[in-house]
Amino acid sequence: MARPSWDEYFMKLAMLASERATCPRMHCGCVLVKDCEVIATGYNGSIPGDAHCEDVGCLVVDNHCVRTNHAEMNAIVQAAKKGHVVEGATAYVTNMPCTTCAKALIAAGIKRVVVCTDYHDTLATDFFAKAQVKIDRIPMPAKEIVYDLEKYTSARSSKA
Repeated sequence: MARPSWDEYFMKLAMLASERATCPRMHCGCVLVKDCEVIATGYNGSIPGDAHCEDVGCLVVDNHCVRTNHAEMNAIVQAAKKGHVVEGATAYVTNMPCTTCAKALIAAGIKRVVVCTDYHDTLATDFFAKAQVKIDRIPMPAKEIVYDLEKYTSARSSKA
């Protein structure tokens, strides 16, 4: 199995973060990265102390669930709470950000966004272009992680 590129590696982390999402309408994950180091992660979920959509249902207004913060917002907030500077960072997001999240990423100083899939009804691409934020689309990495424990333990044993 080939070693994943940095983009594949960080996108797999975003995919893993998306598995924590609590809104059934969309599972999205975001990883903020600077200098090949993870600054923060986020996923779609309700605000602290509120019920989760998967437990009580979505709160839909104008065809959008407003109970949840999106993955990008949660990642930016996590970075801020920990005092991490996101200026110049890359955002790995499983889905193209919505318009509001695109604006937040731009305002936070994100300079590159890597996505696997598009999102409906968004002006994100237009806003990113105006702000000179680079968008890279990569294929969805294989979700399965294969770790051949026997191979690595036998290799270590033969060196001993």
